[in-house]
Parts: sequence; C-alpha cells; structure tokens
Amino acid sequence: MRPLLYPAVLSALTWLCGPPASAWAQKKPAAKGKPAARGKTIAGSGFTLQERSGSLDTEAREYLGTAKTEAAAKKALKYLQESQNPDGSWGGSGGGSTSDVGIVGICALAFMSAGHQPDRGPYGQTLRKATDYLSKHSQRTGLIYNPQAAAGPPMYGHGFATLALAELYGMTRRADLRDKLEAAVALILRTQNAEGGWRYQPRVADADISVVICQIMALRAAANAGIRVPRQTTALAIEYVKKCANNGDGGFSYMPSNRGSGQARTGAGVLSLIVMGERNSEEAKRGLEYLMTRPPGNRDGHTFYALYYCTQATYQAGGKYWSYWYPKLADYLLNSQRPDGSWYDGPGPAYATSMGVLALQVPATLLPIYQK
Repeated sequence: MRPLLYPAVLSALTWLCGPPASAWAQKKPAAKGKPAARGKTIAGSGFTLQERSGSLDTEAREYLGTAKTEAAAKKALKYLQESQNPDGSWGGSGGGSTSDVGIVGICALAFMSAGHQPDRGPYGQTLRKATDYLSKHSQRTGLIYNPQAAAGPPMYGHGFATLALAELYGMTRRADLRDKLEAAVALILRTQNAEGGWRYQPRVADADISVVICQIMALRAAANAGIRVPRQTTALAIEYVKKCANNGDGGFSYMPSNRGSGQARTGAGVLSLIVMGERNSEEAKRGLEYLMTRPPGNRDGHTFYALYYCTQATYQAGGKYWSYWYPKLADYLLNSQRPDGSWYDGPGPAYATSMGVLALQVPATLLPIYQK
C-alpha cells in the first residue's frame, strides 16, 4: 500500500500554509457497503497504488507509467546499489564528481521513492548505509556537510540532505535522526535573510532562487515529519520566490534583480508555490505556461535538476500540464539511459541516475513530499 502521510502532518502543515487543501487532509473513510481501499501493483513492478471499488483512483489514473519506465527505474536502482561506496556515499574514483551529502540524500530519496526502506528488502542495507552517512556528517551547528567530499556550496547539500533526513525520520522514527533533523531545520531558520532567502553559505547573506527552493522543500518535508516550522519563515520565502517571477514570458529569474528565465528554476519556483498553498497564484499559473513551451531535455542548463523539479511541478498542477510533460519525460529518459542503468549529467552519474529515478517515480507518490 502507498504509505500514508506521516503522523502529525496535518498539524505541521498548519504552520506552513494554514488549513490544508483536501488533498492533504485526512483520507475519507470508505462508504458503508463499499470495500475499503486496497493495493494494486502496476506493471508487475512492486510499486503499489490505491484502488477503490474496482477502479484506480484519480492519482492512479494520472500515473502514466509503463512497463518500460518501471524497468528503467529498477535498472537505475540496481546501478546505484552497485556503485555505492563502503561508507554509504556515492562518487569519486571514476564515478564522476565526488559525492557530497546532498547527492547521498538524493540517492536515498530515489530508493524511498520506489517504496524501499532502511534495513528491509533488497536495498535495506544500501539505505541504512546512506542514512548513517548523513547522520555521521550532521554537525553540532546543525549543518549537514562533509568538507572532504563536497560537490558544491554547503547550503545546496544541506537542503537536499535535510529533505532526505526528514523522509528517513518519517519512515523510521529513529530518535537520533529526529535530533539531527531538528538541528538541521534550526540552522535553516536562523540563516534566512531579510528578503526571505538563503545563499551558498550557512549564514545570513544574499539569496538566489535555487538555494531558496532547496530550503523550502526541506522545510516542507520536515513539517510533514512533525517538526515545527514557523509560518513566518515559509511565508517570507514564498514572497522571495514570487519576486523572481519577474519576466514577461512567465519564467523565473535567478534573483529578483535579474531578468532571465530558465526551465529549471521555473519548475522549482512553481513547485514551491504549489506545495506552499499558492497553486492559484498568477506566478504559478504563468510559470506553468512557460514550462509548456519547454519540453524535457530542453537544454538551457542543469538538465536533470530541471527534470526533477519540473516533473514534480507539473504533477502537482495536474491536467494538461501533467499529460503534456510526463510522456515526454519518459521518452527522454528511456532514450538517454545508459546500458548499465545510469544517466549522466555534470555532477556525475549517481546524481543524474537518482534524479532520473525520482522524476520517473513522482506519480507513484510513495514519498510524502510527492503527494498532492
């Protein structure tokens, strides 16, 4: 069965965006005389969606996956398992860019997006080692960072690592992970600047939309897992994102002071607005129309980063946006997957492969952060 939202998620969401939309509210009980929801396995893959009264529910009808996309995700996870380092990380020694905590977090999320858990099943030890790696590199300050294996500025890695830690804590309820998750969230809260944003270093400074989105999604996942996130923090961050939607074509800029749209940052900006209750804002609507003119694989830079965020954004938007995007995403990933199951992008194959899995698995909604 698809996992339910974490305990305390409804009260946590009150801190983020007020009363939750119906899609985030409690599941409706089955009507009298009708069978309760039961699981249905898609394409024999082990990935399970909900079925009610003999027919798939709305989310299942929006799945759009095929036996080929399921097989691609499975092959990619096998590659990730086999390329993991003994210490739980990925990368280095011929594996592309040395893996930092952010890439470890993304890889862990890829396994969880396919329904796998630490210490259980064929990837239980893979996830356990990744979890322990993130825990080991959670510093006293709350920053999740390994300076000897950093692929980018600390706050990028911290955002993705915190997101992964939140999902892992929500799944395992390990007390030691909660302590480190709370410290990681506290660092995000105290380093937000007056504009509502964050930048490369864990201190109050300037801001850019890419780092801001990383922190917004980490905070959302932490709130899902029951960690208190002040409404003021997220409201201020969303105002910053809206200021970046300053172009006539509907796209989002890197900073409010810039003028220049990009696919990756537009997908990220739209996603953050939708998950924070701004689905009907003009900025989100115009951003979605911008994405309709730029299919998956449109190379304006950061290809797999764009696939990751744009797929989530169009799934959350649903309708024509989702039916336009996902089949094209599937075609792009199926045609670009390498024989060993990996994909490649600048930061290395572990990064691209985990992002590819995460994009393919968005509609399976096995991660709470993906659920509508």
